[in-house]
Amino acid sequence: MKKLLFLATIAMAATMFVTTEAAAQAKSPHETATGKDVSVRYGRPYKKGREIFGGLEKFGKVWRTGADSATQITFAKDATFGGKAVKAGTYTLFTIPNEKEWTVILNSQLGQWGAYSYDKFKDKDVLHVTVPAKKLDAVVEQHTIRFTPKNDLIIEWDQTQVTVPIKI
Repeated sequence: MKKLLFLATIAMAATMFVTTEAAAQAKSPHETATGKDVSVRYGRPYKKGREIFGGLEKFGKVWRTGADSATQITFAKDATFGGKAVKAGTYTLFTIPNEKEWTVILNSQLGQWGAYSYDKFKDKDVLHVTVPAKKLDAVVEQHTIRFTPKNDLIIEWDQTQVTVPIKI
């Protein structure tokens, strides 16, 4: 009986290890994009043949702007984001994609997983800006956030790109 219990324990431990390894590999890669006195930490999912905006990510719904935990943006200095003042600090960055324009949101509640609890913390929104959505000719396979030489924030995935002007 002791031998059977020992073997069962070994089998359970091996199963847990394999399951944990598979889950770790299934997560999207994460990256930090860096501009002048601003950085963004986000998950980078792939398109994988899916319709992204209006499909996987519904129009008019709050999106974490990446995968896994909600995207975070850090300003090293006071700045303007989409023409609106923002104090130095770290914020959660959400978006509401629509076909012709997006709403970009900075929220002061850190540590959110996805956008699942956004409604619970939406009173902590610091600002909302609306920016036009541009349709790209080429597909961007992996969700990408980057900065232009002027320090503007670019969000692109599938055939959609939005730009938020940043002044430090």
